[in-house]
Amino acid sequence: MVIIALISALVLIGVDQAIKLWALDVLTKVETIPLIQDVLHLTYVENYGAAFNILQDKKWFLIGVTSLVALAAIVLLLSKKLKSNLAIWSVALIIAGGVGNLIDRIGRGFVVDYIDFRLINFAIFNFADCCVVIGTVLLATYILFFEGKDKQRLEVQKHAQENGEDHAE
Repeated sequence: MVIIALISALVLIGVDQAIKLWALDVLTKVETIPLIQDVLHLTYVENYGAAFNILQDKKWFLIGVTSLVALAAIVLLLSKKLKSNLAIWSVALIIAGGVGNLIDRIGRGFVVDYIDFRLINFAIFNFADCCVVIGTVLLATYILFFEGKDKQRLEVQKHAQENGEDHAE
């Protein structure tokens, strides 16, 4: 499952970069493209910081932190310490989004943002950001609601095997 999740992360990185190339080619030539007028637009923005434009002009710091987090997440997946598919896929999504934006920071010096959700005057973001947010929400859900139950189930199974019992669930 880990290898499939990592390959999927690579595909998501490719999708992210393809959309950003399109945004650089098309959106830089127009002010905005309304998908749903005054609700959802595609608007080109160069983000020199992190989420919500924090840490502006801290490129090397952001490159360093993102690189370390992505590397640690890849090592975590390859170590096979994560047993839950939800946790594995959550981390893969975080890797995909982090690396997608890392490629921008290293290659362009900024991150290309383009999803402009105007209904609530939200910050403009991109596909990679969506991957990070969805992955983080799923990982938090796993940690808060499932991790303890998974550990407990594994302990019961281990105890049953040690005692020669059959506790199939």
